[in-house]
Amino acid sequence: MTRQARSATPWLLLVVSVTAFAVLCVAQRIPMADALVYQAEGEAVLGGRDLYGFTVTEWHLPATYPPFAALLLTPTAWLPPAALKAVFLAGNTALLAWLVRLSARLADLPARLPALCAATALALWLEPVFQTLLFGQVNLALACLVLWDLTRPDGARGKGVAVGIAAGIKLTPAVFVPYLLLTGRRREAAAATAALAATVLLGALLLPAASAGYWLRHLWETGRVGKPWIVDNQSLQGLVARLLGDPAPGPAWWLPALLTAAAGLLLAARAGGDRHGVPLTALTALLVSPISWSHHWVWCVPLIAVLLADGRPRLAAATALVFTARTLWLVPHEGSSDLRLAWWQQPLASPYPLVAVALLVLLRPQLPASSSSASMIRYA
Repeated sequence: MTRQARSATPWLLLVVSVTAFAVLCVAQRIPMADALVYQAEGEAVLGGRDLYGFTVTEWHLPATYPPFAALLLTPTAWLPPAALKAVFLAGNTALLAWLVRLSARLADLPARLPALCAATALALWLEPVFQTLLFGQVNLALACLVLWDLTRPDGARGKGVAVGIAAGIKLTPAVFVPYLLLTGRRREAAAATAALAATVLLGALLLPAASAGYWLRHLWETGRVGKPWIVDNQSLQGLVARLLGDPAPGPAWWLPALLTAAAGLLLAARAGGDRHGVPLTALTALLVSPISWSHHWVWCVPLIAVLLADGRPRLAAATALVFTARTLWLVPHEGSSDLRLAWWQQPLASPYPLVAVALLVLLRPQLPASSSSASMIRYA
């Protein structure tokens, strides 16, 4: 193969990968249900209707994000369904390429364009990424906001603001605020908190009734989001519910979740830098969140990049395999069958929390002893 042909191969791989996905969407008439929910939120804002009083699609999906997110989504109300899906498909593909680039920056890997194209083409078929594009979700946008912000130089102007904005769209990224505090970056933590508060205030000013309803009532109605015990939920709560066959495991999941949150943030804070601290914090958030749908796990992209940078290609390949294999969709998951799985089906039904717990342990010993000691002194 000539040098010119080799340089063209990554581009060809990316074109083929994206084209194959687009053809699949058209052939299967993919509904992009979440994109339709976002559009309905924008229409509700513009039409002055109750933001949390509707459901759309055949699955009767409601709005579940803060009012600030609905304000950002108002432009989608002006798009016909076909254009909406095309915009989300193109936008999420571009965001995936950016996430790959940011992941390389986090892991301090070379960011050569051919390698980035090849990585983007392959990452498209990771199950969380694939599902994000399939549903028209915003997970890639949130991950990019957080990762862009945290990979900027220390002391960069406005660092932390993007983290706060991401948390204002969807609350889960707020876990990076305590991470910033624990790593001694009080100014960045304050900027993130102020930005989050600004999103809440803006929502309250422009959508007062919706804001009161969301923060005082709908935020605590976890049933609005979905059933926590189905295989789609790859958090600790989902794992424990399926393991015990109990749709409401109560302390059996939130006690381990509290311990995991404390241990995960402590490990992240003592990781000796964002290269390990950021993915450890993301894994912790995904584990302890009451619901972490499989498409929320797009943080597997920077995680794999960090494992490669650590010189652990086999572990990186195994992690990529777990996030590609789609074993959670191979077990019975119709009706309440998720709660009646055999013992050997349990690991297949909960691959992401299991690999996350393992990596919380495996990433820590990878840190140099000197860096660990220095960080312990710093945060003592």
